[in-house]
Amino acid sequence: MNNQDKILEIIKEDYTGMGCALSFKSPYQLLIATILSAQCTDKRVNIVTEELFKNYDTPYKMIKLTEEELGEVIKSCGLYRNKSKNILKATSEIIEKYEGKVPDTFDELIKLSGVGRKTANVVLYNAFAIPTMAVDTHVFRVANRLGIGKGKNPEEVEKKLTDLIDRESLGQFHHYLIWHGRLVCTARKPKCNECRLSSYCEYFNNARQNYE
Repeated sequence: MNNQDKILEIIKEDYTGMGCALSFKSPYQLLIATILSAQCTDKRVNIVTEELFKNYDTPYKMIKLTEEELGEVIKSCGLYRNKSKNILKATSEIIEKYEGKVPDTFDELIKLSGVGRKTANVVLYNAFAIPTMAVDTHVFRVANRLGIGKGKNPEEVEKKLTDLIDRESLGQFHHYLIWHGRLVCTARKPKCNECRLSSYCEYFNNARQNYE
């Protein structure tokens, strides 16, 4: 078994059962929560959407809000003016083009305002069970450090991981890598000494060689 296969085996052992941390009850709610999660923690997003979705949990209810009104509710998520604008534009597009239903194809999703590759892939897997590899900051960092998906941008990392991981397991491994990035392979002060992957990790072994 090569290093990459061993890494995937250990990650699966450690994180099986751990999935999406965003709270949602519909594809639309997930789309909104994912847009809000940009540069914001899932914990904070869940606090905000719990209040938001009490009264505005569907496109037809959300579209009644002005950008200013929505901005006040989502303010603590950061970048609220831009997010408010994109959410209402995407909502309008969903109503006008898709009869109020979130589309279930990548090409249609990325045409919505405020929706990029990561958001589209998150929605496809978590709302429609379509295998995808969404690359957020955690996945990007962990894949590069471990050496299983090295790339200069998220799209390169996505391609490397998609080629490496069995298609039916892509969505699960997206979550496994996120949880590893949150709990162990943190951006600052990664817990390498506690990590079961350290002996296979390019980042750790390069750092050790430089120290020696």
